[in-house]
Amino acid sequence: MIAAYIKYLLRSGNEHSIHSPFLFELYNHVIAVKRDSNPHYEDIKKLRKKLLYSREEIEILDLGAGSRVNKSNLRQIRTIAKNAEKPAKFGKLFYRLIQRFKPATILELGTSLGLTTLYMSRANPQAELITFEGCPQTARKAAEHFVELHADNIEIVVGNIDQTLPDRLGQLQTTLDFAYFDANHRYEPTVRYFEQCLPHAGNDSLFIFDDIYWSEEMTRAWEHIKAHPQVTLTVDLFWVGLVFFRKEQAKENFTLRFL
Repeated sequence: MIAAYIKYLLRSGNEHSIHSPFLFELYNHVIAVKRDSNPHYEDIKKLRKKLLYSREEIEILDLGAGSRVNKSNLRQIRTIAKNAEKPAKFGKLFYRLIQRFKPATILELGTSLGLTTLYMSRANPQAELITFEGCPQTARKAAEHFVELHADNIEIVVGNIDQTLPDRLGQLQTTLDFAYFDANHRYEPTVRYFEQCLPHAGNDSLFIFDDIYWSEEMTRAWEHIKAHPQVTLTVDLFWVGLVFFRKEQAKENFTLRFL
């Protein structure tokens, strides 16, 4: 990933490299926000701090690509909070994106301890937020955190996403407005989840893919998604990739700074 990050730094641009008025406004007012203080973040910040000190152990059922840091199935909460949870700046980014687009239906693949889920829940408490987690013990801890922070709009779907995702998508009554893919970091499952969600996307939907340079497989999946004919605009922020389906948008792929 070091070589990929150096390449990203060399080719990434800022607002001066953006030709799309839609993306220019989004980048300046939502993505590239330097200071973002919000009272909605404070209790999530306190929860993260508590988890980073927790020595409680749970048994992990890992159905994805695994962890590069810890190969044991018995893990302390603080280890999961440190290595599996996205840093706060991504939760804040997702919060701002949800505030901007106001999605009615939000889907997350990969709940983990639920910190990122809480940012999304807080951004639009009226939204239906469906989060999928393969590990029962991790899902149990996330559910405790949702109750603790009074996040009442979250539904946790527990089980192998290969089975649970198609079933739950079949129950959707609305457009899938916002989806965050952070589950199985391999090529085939990532592309399959994308293509299963695609029929439910609308013109204004936003899909976000995590760790697009985590491995060669994830980078290949990202290239596949960028090239899909229904995708019109992508934004490579190195750590995550944003995907839009706006038919009024000329097909373009941007690589932009998010530091």
